[in-house]
Amino acid sequence: MHPPKRFSELPEYAFPRLRTLLGDLPAGHPNPIQMTIGDPGHAAPGFITEEINKHAARFANYPPNDGAPELLDAIGGWLERRFGFATVPEQILALNGTREGLYNTCMVLCPEDKNGQRPVVLTPNPFYQVYAVAALSVGAEPVYVNATAESGHLPDFATLSDDLLDRTAVAYICSPANPQGAVADKAYWRQLLALAEKHDFIVLADECYSEIYLDAPPTGILEVVAEDGIDPNRVVAFHSLSKRSNLAGLRSGFAVSGAETIARMRLLRAYAGAPLPFPLQMAAARAWSDEDHVIENRALYAAKFDVATEILGNIPGVHIPEAGFFLWLPVDDGEAATLKLWQEAGVKVLPGAYLARDTADGNPGEKFIRVALVAPLDQVRDGLTRLRDCLYS
Repeated sequence: MHPPKRFSELPEYAFPRLRTLLGDLPAGHPNPIQMTIGDPGHAAPGFITEEINKHAARFANYPPNDGAPELLDAIGGWLERRFGFATVPEQILALNGTREGLYNTCMVLCPEDKNGQRPVVLTPNPFYQVYAVAALSVGAEPVYVNATAESGHLPDFATLSDDLLDRTAVAYICSPANPQGAVADKAYWRQLLALAEKHDFIVLADECYSEIYLDAPPTGILEVVAEDGIDPNRVVAFHSLSKRSNLAGLRSGFAVSGAETIARMRLLRAYAGAPLPFPLQMAAARAWSDEDHVIENRALYAAKFDVATEILGNIPGVHIPEAGFFLWLPVDDGEAATLKLWQEAGVKVLPGAYLARDTADGNPGEKFIRVALVAPLDQVRDGLTRLRDCLYS
C-alpha cells in the first residue's frame, strides 16, 4: 500500500531536523543552554493544582465536548474585557490545545473546490507548520506568502493576484507573529477583512501570543470585527493558555467565531475531537478569569527583552520585537550559524529556514535563527552573551 501523495513533499518537522543537523556533535561549552523550543519556563499559577484537586472526582466522567458552561462563560468574559467582543456560549469552542483547532477548522471550512478550481489556503511564510499540513489534508493548494522586513514581517496578502484570491478559501494569519513578533494593527486587520469579504474567504487568526507584549496590548482581529460590525462567521480567532498562563501542558485553548461557524466546528469535533478533562476545564476557567498572574508573567518576559536589548540592541539588523517571546536574528546562513553556535558556544537555537518553505523568491527564513527567551533570566543573559560573542563579534 502506498501512502497518500499529498504528504509526499512534507519536510521533516523542525525539531527532528535540528536533531539531524546537530547529530552527536558535542556542545562547545560545559553548560549548554537550550533556546530552541517555545516551552514556557515560568511557574504556572498556584491555583491550578488547587482547582484540579477540587474537581478531581470528575476524572471518572466523560467531559463535555464543547466546553463546560463555566469555561465558556470565563472565556466569554475575557473576550469582552480584552477585545470588547461580546459573545454567547454558542460562539466559543473549547479546544484540547489550539493546534487541534487550527488543523480541524480548515477541515471544516475549506470546500472541495472554489469557483470550480482547486481551493487555495494562504499562510504566512515563515509560519506555524500546522497551517500547511491542514491545507494539504483537505486537498487545497498551500500558498506561502513571504513575511519579510519589507512587509513588516507580516504577509502582504493584498499583493496577490485577483485570480489567486478568488481561489482562496482560507487565509491563516498569526499576530503576534511566530517567529518574528510582529503585530497586526487595525489598518492591517481591516485590509485583510476587506479582501476576505471581496474574495469570499475565511480568516483563521492565530493569536496565541497576544498576552506577551512589551508596551501596548496587541490589537486583536475581534476588536475590528466588533467595531466595524463585520459578520463574525467570516473569522475564527484562536487563543490559548499555553503562553499567557505558562500552562502549555494543560492543553487548553479555544476558538471563537460566529455561532454558525462554531456549530459546524462542533459537529466535526463530536466525531473527531478529544475533549479536555473536566477538572482541567475548571482550572482553565479560573485561569481565564484571573489577570494578576498574566501581568506577573509579562513582567518576567519584559526583563528578558531588556537584557536582549542591552546585549544585542546595537547590532545592525537586530530588531527587538513588540510581542511574543522569540528573537528573529539575522545571520549569513541559519544552519551554519546554528552549528557554529552549538559547537563553539553550547547554545542551541533553531534555523529560521526550518520554519518556512521555499518559494520563487527564496526561503525567507534562510538567513535567520529563532531564539526562544523562555529560560530563566540568568540563562537568557548568559545565552545571549555567548550568542553575540560567537556570531556578531
